[in-house]
Amino acid sequence: MSGAFDKLKGKAKEAAGKALNDDSLKNKGKADQVKGEVKKAAGKVKDSFNDKDK
Repeated sequence: MSGAFDKLKGKAKEAAGKALNDDSLKNKGKADQVKGEVKKAAGKVKDSFNDKDK
């Protein structure tokens, strides 16, 4: 999955957790958002290395 998808999924889980007063679901959503940010950052690093090879 892409970083953007993980962030979107995380936001949905967090919102559902808030609506249902479910701290576990809310925290899983926040974790998914962080996971998405990490994937996005890793992709940028990978792209910068690939650009240097050209």
